[in-house]
Amino acid sequence: MPDFEKMIDEGRIVDLKATTKEEALRELVDVLATSANVTDRDDLLRAIFEREKVISTGVGIEVALPHVKIPSVKDFVIAIGRSHKGIDFESLDEKPVYIIVMIGANDKQAGEFLKILAQLVLKLKGKEFRKAVMFAKSPKRIRELFTGAADAGAE
Repeated sequence: MPDFEKMIDEGRIVDLKATTKEEALRELVDVLATSANVTDRDDLLRAIFEREKVISTGVGIEVALPHVKIPSVKDFVIAIGRSHKGIDFESLDEKPVYIIVMIGANDKQAGEFLKILAQLVLKLKGKEFRKAVMFAKSPKRIRELFTGAADAGAE
């Protein structure tokens, strides 16, 4: 089971100012780059945009999971962005995205990376979970929801 406690920091949970996919990706890269695990912000930005060119990480259900595995990221780090207006992310279901979870990992962490992605998708598939994230009053509360430190239904 992935340890989201270590990967998710309250300081990397933000209400996005972005109104476009590109702005949102840049904003979250800047947030992710505040981690000591990110050694090269520009490399991270480049990799995120390259990954997004392959296929949109807008997975549907109003969620996007942009992610990269690159040598300049030392260990797993996650940034969470929330948009109350919604962002066109060229999602598979063509719906706007409200929750974006950006994941950076080292290129040698492929096996564990898939487990983390799977756990995040499992959590985000729940409509009540997504609603709790959208209505959470603080980054602390959002972190609690993702780390399982609190009952996802309560505020």
